[in-house]
Amino acid sequence: MKEGQATAIHRLDYAPPAYWIDTVDLAFDLDPVKTRVLNKMRLRRNPAVAPQPLRLDGEELNLARVLVNGAGTSFKMEGGQLVLENLPEGDAPFELEIFTTCAPAKNTQLSGLYVSGDTFFTQCEAEGFRRITYFLDRPDVMASYTVTLRADKVAYPVLLSNGNLVDSGALEDGPNGPRHFAKWVDPHKKPCYLFALVAGKLVAREQKIKSRAGREHLLQVYVRPGDLEKTEHAMNSLMASIAWDEARFGLSLDLDRFMIVATSDFNMGAMENKGLNVFNTKFVLASQSTATDVDFANIESVVGHEYFHNWTGNRVTCRDWFQLSLKEGLTVFRDQEFSMDMAGSASARAVKRIEDVRVLRTVQFPEDAGPMAHPVRPDSYVEINNFYTVTIYEKGAEVVRMQHNLVGREGFARGMKLYFERHDGQAVTCDDFAQAIADANPGSELANRLEPFKRWYSQAGTPRVRAEGQYDAAARSYTLTLTQSCPHTPGQAEKQPFVIPVTLGLLAPDGTALPLQLAGEAAPGATERTVVLAEPQLTLTFVHLDSAPVPSLLRGFSAPVVLDCAYSDAELLTLLAHDSDAFNRWEAGQRLALRFAINAIAGSADQESAGAEKPLHPAFVQAMREVLRHPQLDAAFKELVLTLPSEAYIAEQLDVVDPQRIHAVREAMRAQLADELQADWAWAWEEHQDCGAYRPDAVSTGRRALAGLALSMLCLAARTSGDTVWPGKTYQRFKTATNMTDRFNALSALVSSGHELAQPALARFHALFKDEALVIDKWFALQASAPDRGGDVLPAVRQLMKHPQFSLKNPNRARSVIFSYCSANPGAFHRADAAGYVFWADRVLELDALNPQVAARLSRALDRWRKLAEPYRTAAREAIARVAAKTDLSNDVREVVTRALADGTD
Repeated sequence: MKEGQATAIHRLDYAPPAYWIDTVDLAFDLDPVKTRVLNKMRLRRNPAVAPQPLRLDGEELNLARVLVNGAGTSFKMEGGQLVLENLPEGDAPFELEIFTTCAPAKNTQLSGLYVSGDTFFTQCEAEGFRRITYFLDRPDVMASYTVTLRADKVAYPVLLSNGNLVDSGALEDGPNGPRHFAKWVDPHKKPCYLFALVAGKLVAREQKIKSRAGREHLLQVYVRPGDLEKTEHAMNSLMASIAWDEARFGLSLDLDRFMIVATSDFNMGAMENKGLNVFNTKFVLASQSTATDVDFANIESVVGHEYFHNWTGNRVTCRDWFQLSLKEGLTVFRDQEFSMDMAGSASARAVKRIEDVRVLRTVQFPEDAGPMAHPVRPDSYVEINNFYTVTIYEKGAEVVRMQHNLVGREGFARGMKLYFERHDGQAVTCDDFAQAIADANPGSELANRLEPFKRWYSQAGTPRVRAEGQYDAAARSYTLTLTQSCPHTPGQAEKQPFVIPVTLGLLAPDGTALPLQLAGEAAPGATERTVVLAEPQLTLTFVHLDSAPVPSLLRGFSAPVVLDCAYSDAELLTLLAHDSDAFNRWEAGQRLALRFAINAIAGSADQESAGAEKPLHPAFVQAMREVLRHPQLDAAFKELVLTLPSEAYIAEQLDVVDPQRIHAVREAMRAQLADELQADWAWAWEEHQDCGAYRPDAVSTGRRALAGLALSMLCLAARTSGDTVWPGKTYQRFKTATNMTDRFNALSALVSSGHELAQPALARFHALFKDEALVIDKWFALQASAPDRGGDVLPAVRQLMKHPQFSLKNPNRARSVIFSYCSANPGAFHRADAAGYVFWADRVLELDALNPQVAARLSRALDRWRKLAEPYRTAAREAIARVAAKTDLSNDVREVVTRALADGTD
């Protein structure tokens, strides 16, 4: 897309289509060089729209024929659209036939129909179907699809599409040998973004199940030959997802079969095409020798997410792409609930909640404060692919979670039931969803405040809630004042108050949970309640308190806000030791660590002094020791508490960011914990290193996580002391580990500590797993994200890009090296000599010529450049401007860099 050709699309400009497409009959003659696509459609005019030409979207297609009701017709091309004006008048349906060809082997964008490893795949969300045939490529046009696939039988023995297989068989031999066909019919109407086809040499794990409704289904997980043994966990996750959705929401599988196909070339994690989900291999393939506990958990979550889309996204879809969170935010909430239910215990559920919030606060909060800030329901976009963001997904899920909590679990289930009764088979809006939840729960806080609550959909930015407490000893009362505000965001200067549910409790100084009684209430109630802050300020007075309490606010992270509360160190230590809410217990430790980090950064005059002092207070170190040794706390929770806030999260708390100073301070904090708790880490390792036979359950994964953290800390302590025992033990663990989690934890400990054994371990790891693409991705990523010591990471990254197994065309491999360095290693990326920024600009431009979606995601690495201290700020701006000056940038990248440069005033 040349400069100046990109046009913003606005939500308020939405208009229904001038035509409806009722049926689509697609016939493919698959060939990597030249695939032929015959598209026969039945259309009719939309009587609600004034008569106008039919405009069909198309991209990189060769048009050969257009017929209307079997006869030739005139047409013209306008800006990539096929325009037909001489169409039958009136409301009667008519037939439109379009014959095109495309070149899948040349499709490096991985959007539309493409070839990966001699196998055909499609990716049509958001606007990839127009790269397959001319069509009304918008989500509110829902049609019934019949698909016939024809191909060489030897090269492509498996032919898959949406729905049910109704016919298959041999065809007349082609020039290369026998050919065959398969015909698929999808019984459910769908938008074109849910279309899929797959053709290649694949094998399948199959499982027959019977639903609660008594219907039999065939489940299939397709992979390349040789990977079949790594599909058991994906299949188990799929069966668990189906059972959970029936049990929790009464939603049954609505097809005779459900298929998952894995590919190594994929821009996304996975795609919910109706009945034929296409997945990135990293979210399907797992064995204990090749996948970590995190991989197993991610597979369960992503399989669940895509399956849950069958109802929340497919059966009820988006009216337009501004409503993307209607399906994504809701389905992320559903997959989070699924994962928590699968975890089992209350403690394991809390760990999952903390992990989800950590992602939100380290990735989405910065997005909300940067140039790409947008509401959960955006108002405009230039390129829709840029809005598959953590705001749409994770913040969208928090908006759904608030609705769930305001009406209760049973009330939310009622709302979901009403939502499907009203809108099954329709393309609708975020407003329609919220209305259904409210209407199913009259009198609820949500129903009473629905209109202001919907500001969560329309206003960008992260609200801030300031909490101030005052204890009156004479009155034995405690007054808590909550005040909300929201910073300006691009295009939104003034913000109206949000509806913010705040779940809270009060603790006595000794940590005892206090019954809550507000002034005017007849008797004390439970020790926890949820209040709603819906105005700029809310004042609460709690009575019958013998001493000043410690407030425990925003329990369970009850709203996606920043909480400003002037806790003393002593109060935070009380919460850390005694709060019954696991999230706030973890949060207290994070607040203390963050406070010490910020104080050290502010007090250090230079990078060397920042790393030379001991930033952590002795009381905090002792509190961490008590958490580590606590006999009742789960290992997984301990690992979370003892992991310091990330460099990126620390940076977001500062007005001016010196990445090197942050890196030095955090490394000093890690070293202090490693040194002063050395005996405790050794105890933790010995107590948790043996988990028995490998199982990816919550208890076992927690034990392995804590053991891995302990090993990392012991290697770090050895670095300063010169001890060789623990690095030696770690290398031995690396060699003898019986699962990938333990092996990779040991390798990571050696690499992160910079021990000389890291290099032989890396070489040995590569030799062991050189034929396992997903494992080699880990090998690349570990080196690109290693702590920077003397500027050695960037040269290593450049060398990794020359490795025979590196390919810029493969998104997983590009992410493993380039993204791990530019987006996940701030201490190495933000160099005073600007070499990291030069590298970033080179890679963005290089990737943009191949795959604009991947390039645009990489271009987000410098979103927050305006916060940087000099010399980083000027150098970062120059790098962004260099990318923006390229005249043939894609819309994807141009939108990101243009917004970055336009944010604020120079």
